[in-house]
Amino acid sequence: MPKDLLKTVFGHDHYRDGQSEIVNAIISGKDVLAIMPTGGGKSLCFQLPALTLKGIVLVVSPLIALMRDQVSALKALGVNAGALTSGNTNDETETVFNDLENGNLKLLYIAPERLANIGTQRMLSKLPISFIAVDEAHCVSQWGHDFRPDYLRIGELRKLLNVPLAAFTATADPETQNEIKDRLFDINNPEVFLQGFDRPNIHMSFSVKASPRKQVLDFVERRKGQSGIIYCGSRAKCETIAQALRSSGHQALHYHAGMDAEDRRISERRFQLEDGLIVVATIAFGMGIDKPDIRYVIHADLPKSIEGYYQEIGRAGRDGEPAETMTLYGADDIRLRRSQIDEGLASNDRKKADHGRLNALLGLAEARRCRRRVLLRYFGDDIETCNNCDLCDAPPILFDGTKHVRMALSAILRTEERYGAGYLIDILRGKLTDKIKQNGHEQLPTFSIGEDYSKSEWQGVFRQMMGYDLIRPDIERFGAFRMTEMARPILRDEQKIELRKDTIIKEVRKTKVKSLVAEEDETLFSALKSKRRFLAEALNAPAYVVFADAVLMEMARSRPSSLDEFSKLSGVGAVKLERYGKAFLEVINNNFQELHPSRRRLAGKEAGKIFDQLQAMQLELMHGAYGHDKPLVCSASVLAKIAAVKPRDMEALKGLLGDKKTERFGVAFLKILLD
Repeated sequence: MPKDLLKTVFGHDHYRDGQSEIVNAIISGKDVLAIMPTGGGKSLCFQLPALTLKGIVLVVSPLIALMRDQVSALKALGVNAGALTSGNTNDETETVFNDLENGNLKLLYIAPERLANIGTQRMLSKLPISFIAVDEAHCVSQWGHDFRPDYLRIGELRKLLNVPLAAFTATADPETQNEIKDRLFDINNPEVFLQGFDRPNIHMSFSVKASPRKQVLDFVERRKGQSGIIYCGSRAKCETIAQALRSSGHQALHYHAGMDAEDRRISERRFQLEDGLIVVATIAFGMGIDKPDIRYVIHADLPKSIEGYYQEIGRAGRDGEPAETMTLYGADDIRLRRSQIDEGLASNDRKKADHGRLNALLGLAEARRCRRRVLLRYFGDDIETCNNCDLCDAPPILFDGTKHVRMALSAILRTEERYGAGYLIDILRGKLTDKIKQNGHEQLPTFSIGEDYSKSEWQGVFRQMMGYDLIRPDIERFGAFRMTEMARPILRDEQKIELRKDTIIKEVRKTKVKSLVAEEDETLFSALKSKRRFLAEALNAPAYVVFADAVLMEMARSRPSSLDEFSKLSGVGAVKLERYGKAFLEVINNNFQELHPSRRRLAGKEAGKIFDQLQAMQLELMHGAYGHDKPLVCSASVLAKIAAVKPRDMEALKGLLGDKKTERFGVAFLKILLD
């Protein structure tokens, strides 16, 4: 029975919302389209039926790294799965073919590009395939930002094999849903499961750019040791920010399409395997990343669209534990995104739609009340308030902005809707430029009527007007603003409009960082992560293949003392209980009894906490910042002395550590001591 396998194999007592209905529909042989939020448990919805049905499930997945990690995770659960990818060694490919021939394989992962091969099609037609599972099904959309042409072959493959198909995606507006149905299911009408778009564990925040690099570094510094992704709009910026993070003592690497393919692969693998690593990347990075313990996503530049934003922040907190996001934006971002749309090769109708999507994202950035409510309404969901966004934390200061919006609209109309924000702001502020004199626009009644606002304040007004969808850039007039119908009642003074003061007058808010575990559990949590790292390295697999962070947190909180108690933890199935139960129970039950005498002497003192932080940092840097150096460790007695003496500069620290260890640990240790 599927419910029995849910516990014995996957270690879960209960389904998540919506999983049971999808699993039952697939087992009963129905075609299925499931739109589920990232982290909502999509993979289990096809992996569990694979164990229940006879034959093999064919899984079409877009990226090699994603397939390899899912295969590793399934094997760790005792499920025989394999992948046929260009990244396989000859031995790996031979093992997969042997398992297929002997009927031992339950799930076969394959890249869509491989479907073009006639030999692959012939091989698949001879296998006892129970159904096809399509991951990231939105890749079939020709207008989507993740379009993969080879996904168009999947519909033909379904006809060839004559088996049911289950398609899964987290990002599909109604237009994309219809495209998926047409291209994958043809005339068959799939059963659609829409599980909502909300990710309530993700804290959302937006900030107007003030000192962008400092804003990013401050955010990361308050979350030291946590894994995160920082998205940037350019390759150069990725490299610059990654270097700045490394200089500040963080483990960080960059990733973009301009890198050598092998270097990109190494970066992806390191991010999967290592704890606390930060990747600074363009949007080239992410779709194939199935790392459940990413604790934050930062957009150092405004994303391309509201769909892109939703998909990118969805990479945080896939384990269901608290995660955070921060998005920075400013006038230059908006100009860049507008020009990218205008200079693209799409039709004018498509460009207009893309400008509308960008306006929707600006509406989210300039939202006046609960940010999550604005996001979910765009996707057709609704809530009243979330209590987990910056606007719920501290409601913004609002004011009646009708007067200044009418000024801006008047300037747009009186210049015949032929200019963008920069020129209009010059008119409103009474700046007598050569261009304004040439056009005679200093004679307009609107010239200088807005001189009480600075240039940056007027930029804030125009941003919010775009967010309200009162104005849109006209592609045929090189981005000049045109008024929408929504603006007319305001221009006629029939309707008032609220604006936010805090995004006009720049203001930076600091969010209190939420700890993953209670203070008294931090030492044990760190010890459990160290044990997990050791076991994962032996497997050459990501840490979550052993246990996800959420399972370790539950261990630290509940502290099971026997295998019986350990088996009740969510995420512990029969195979993992047998493989890892004893090892983790030893850490839990001996963690405090086996403290080094040097640490015991610091019990109950402030120096004890400093010792624990130094010890955890030493574990992180034992093999160097990049994990490839010769191991170096400090004795417990040396760490205890540092914690007690608290040296305040590098020279004093060197007297206790020596040259080599100061070079490895000095910067990180000093940060702990000076905090």
